[in-house]
Amino acid sequence: MIYLDNSATTFPKPKSVINAVSEAMQKYSANPGRSGHNLSLKSAHQVFTCREAVCRLFNIDDESKVIFTSGCTQSLNTVIKGVLKPGDHCVISSLEHNSVLRPLEKLKSKNISYSVADVYPNDNDKTLDSFRQCINEKTKLIVCTHASNVFGIKLPVERICALAHSYGILFCLDAAQSAGVLKIDIGENYFDYVCCAGHKGLYGPMGVGLLIINTDCLPDTLFEGGTGSESQNYSQPLFTPDRYESGTLNIPGICGLKKGVEFVLNRGLDTIFMHEMNLVRYLYGELNRNDKITLYTDMPSPFMSAPVLSFSVDNMNSEKVAAYLNKNNIAVRAGLHCSPLAHKYMGTIDEGVVRISPSVFTTQNDIKTLVFALNKLKFMGY
Repeated sequence: MIYLDNSATTFPKPKSVINAVSEAMQKYSANPGRSGHNLSLKSAHQVFTCREAVCRLFNIDDESKVIFTSGCTQSLNTVIKGVLKPGDHCVISSLEHNSVLRPLEKLKSKNISYSVADVYPNDNDKTLDSFRQCINEKTKLIVCTHASNVFGIKLPVERICALAHSYGILFCLDAAQSAGVLKIDIGENYFDYVCCAGHKGLYGPMGVGLLIINTDCLPDTLFEGGTGSESQNYSQPLFTPDRYESGTLNIPGICGLKKGVEFVLNRGLDTIFMHEMNLVRYLYGELNRNDKITLYTDMPSPFMSAPVLSFSVDNMNSEKVAAYLNKNNIAVRAGLHCSPLAHKYMGTIDEGVVRISPSVFTTQNDIKTLVFALNKLKFMGY
């Protein structure tokens, strides 16, 4: 199978990740931080060394800032619901995922409002001004995707973060699609919160994510429970990471994530990014020659885009295109991609689009096979 749905989750995983998950089940199946016996201490060491690897990737100077969650969705919910209080206002972009939109919709019942800033591809100044115009005296938080999971449009998140801070506003980066592909330097850019999926560009297993807190403004907790620390205290600890890590951690997931992060560090972000970007640019050039295919962005640029490309086939529903490709042993994602805001903004809300997202393991032959399959549609009555 040719797998081109890596924005949903990367596949295949590096062998080191698979081996680490298996090894964890055999060697580290003890609760870290709960006991003083050797097995517990070994498990705790694996957790700590994963935090260290994450710090190296994101340029963080303190392992306690790295919090393990079940995924990027939990991380985003923790920030959004934990920071915003009744009367507060939030600003998001017109390309946000439902993991941002739906929590904010629910918070409307608590007198928390939000505004949507339009994104202008290839015009970062205009995008920045759009965010500026959405800010008001009640704005407490800006939540912004690093890159659209549908159209690959990259936002000027460093500048948006600086804008937020100039107004005394907190900034949260949704790095679900960018962690492990685009450079995220937290030490240089002072992002307050960074939310990551462990199973996408970081090549870890499903069921593990990251919340990096780089500010003294700690969000309220989504849930409380045992942490192995301050057990005599009826209230949740105030210090990180314990405050947000109640219950038993996903040790196999964390061990796999550690190897995934190390895989990215060893390959190099620039190498991974340019490999995927070159494939997407090649695909764009090929599809642009097909008069039955509609593309929704300009040629992806290394400076303005992430390596994701979406398209539609004339007179053919996106789900039907995906089903056709599946019969040709090519896995893609079609529909709305849990991002109705992005589709509404791009005018594709009714039919959706077909999304192609390569990984470090995708080859040019994979892309050529995809192009060949799509070109055959010309002669099949569509």
